Parts: sequence; structure tokens; C-alpha cells
Amino acid sequence: MRYCIYGLGAIGGQIAARLARAGATVSGVARNDTLAAIRERGIGLRENRGAPIAWQPIEVAERLTDLPPADCVVVAVKTTALPAIADDLAAGLPAHRSIVTAMNGVPWWFFDGFGGRMRDHRLHSVDPGGRLASAFPARRVIGAAIHLSGFTPAPGEIVRTSGNRIVIGAADPASRAAHAGALRSDLREAGFDVEVSPDIRRDIWFKLYGNVSLNPASVLTRMPVDRILGDPLARDFVARCVTEANAIGRAIGLGIDQSADERLESTARLGSFKPSMLQDAEAGRPIELDALLTSVREIGAALGVPSPNIDALLGLCRLHGEANGLYHRR
Repeated sequence: MRYCIYGLGAIGGQIAARLARAGATVSGVARNDTLAAIRERGIGLRENRGAPIAWQPIEVAERLTDLPPADCVVVAVKTTALPAIADDLAAGLPAHRSIVTAMNGVPWWFFDGFGGRMRDHRLHSVDPGGRLASAFPARRVIGAAIHLSGFTPAPGEIVRTSGNRIVIGAADPASRAAHAGALRSDLREAGFDVEVSPDIRRDIWFKLYGNVSLNPASVLTRMPVDRILGDPLARDFVARCVTEANAIGRAIGLGIDQSADERLESTARLGSFKPSMLQDAEAGRPIELDALLTSVREIGAALGVPSPNIDALLGLCRLHGEANGLYHRR
């Protein structure tokens, strides 16, 4: 398939560079210094900090509508950028093309066609006004849970740091299974460890289960994960947040068969690292609070599942974000 990667940061840049290296037709959407750098020299990827950089030429533009048609658009921007790019996505992606959501948190399409009490619930915290839900219902979407990380030391240059696993799955298997299968083959050819999930919502929720507390807590404390988990009081608080998130997950049929302590212990084994939300905060970029935390509270409130610790974490984080120019309430 022909691919366009919308957002060429640490994750989107890895996907674009490795697909292009494997011989796929790849273009990208970028802005400002990143756009200029990639136009000049291509996109660069280091497989680790000490490895040589490999440059891959790709066609790049500021808008999707300025690029040749792609069969599949991988959206790898921060969720905070979605409102600003919604019109460009809608204009540049005809109905027969697929959109892949390679982002953190609960996506706008999560409850489109979902069963139970949350069937077709529109997530106002993620998609206020419903612009994305109208343009990109679940039948057009391939969801993804991304288990890899990296950073961008310079515009258009990415260093891969850990992880190689991507889980994908059609949000509506009846309409996008063929594209999901082709995407799996191309990502495997590019060297990723790829799985196709029969229930991608469960995989997205599983990743969220680990991010819901530690990402926001790292912004409040400005500490890496090992320092947060090394403080007994902080660890107890984030464990209570994780437990509440799992209770909300069980209420929608996506409970995780892993205790909060087990999940935090598996995270602790990764050593010292800064979650993506902390990296954004330190760089002065908007934090993805709504997709990772406000959405979970919205779901719990709709179902009547209490979440006092999540509520406290959200309240403190959004005040901190507002005070430091990192968050604006919608």
C-alpha cells in the first residue's frame, strides 16, 4: 500500500523511515523546522543512541491535501493537535481510504458500534463537537497500540530507544480487515513485531491501563517513573488510580486480568525513564491530558463508577497545566 504518515515525530518518524527503508511508498505531513529539515535531507533514524544515522528521502508537505493520494494515512500526532488537523484529514482522505490511529489514550471512535451501555457514546473530552467522529467513523479506522519509544534530538531526526511491538486491528473488522492485513505485512517487512488483534479496543485499553496514572503523575512531580514508584506514598496513590481505571474497564467489558501492583511492578522493571507526557511538559508542549485521563473519568461518570483518585489527579494536573501553559480546558 501507499502510506502517508501524518506527524513525523518520535513515533511517526520511526514508522515512516522504516517503511521507506523497506521499499514502501511513503510520504509525510510535517510542519515548521521538521518540514524544512526533511525536505532538505530526508528523514533520519538511529536504531539506538550509538548507531549511525540512516537517511530516507520521502515526499513531505504541510498538508495532506498537498500530497499524492495514499491508501492508508497513519495519524501519529499528539492528540492535542487533532482539532487543528481534522479538516485537512477529512479533505485529503477519501472514504475508501483507511486511517490508522497511532496515538495515546482513548480515540474518538472507541465507542462507535460498541456494545452495552456505552454504545455509540461520543467522547466529548477527546472529540468536542464530534468533527472527527463524523468524518472518520469506526468503519474507516484501523486502531493501533504502539509499544515503542524514541526521541527527536533534531528536526527530522529520530533515535529509537526501546520497544518494537505494534498491535493493530480494524475497529470494524467487516470493513477494514483487508487493509489491516496489508498493513501488518508491510510493517513486518519494515522490521516491526506486529500483531493483528481481534479486539483492538482491548489492546488500547490495556496500554491505557499503564499510562493513566504514571504519565500525569510524572508531570506533577517532574520525576521519572522509577522515582515515583520508589516513593511508597506516591506508588500507593498511582496504584489506586490504576485500580479505578480497571474498574471502569470492567464496567465496559474491558477489564484487565492484572492487579495494579503487578502492572506497576512490570513498569518498574523498565528502570528509569520519562513518560511521553513528561517529555512534552519539559519541552513546553501541550500535554495529552484529555485522551489519557479526562476520557477515563468521562467514561466512569457516564457509568456511575466512582473514581475519586483519578478525579484528584485530573484536577491537580489540569490546574498545573493551565498555570504553566500546557493545558487549556475545552
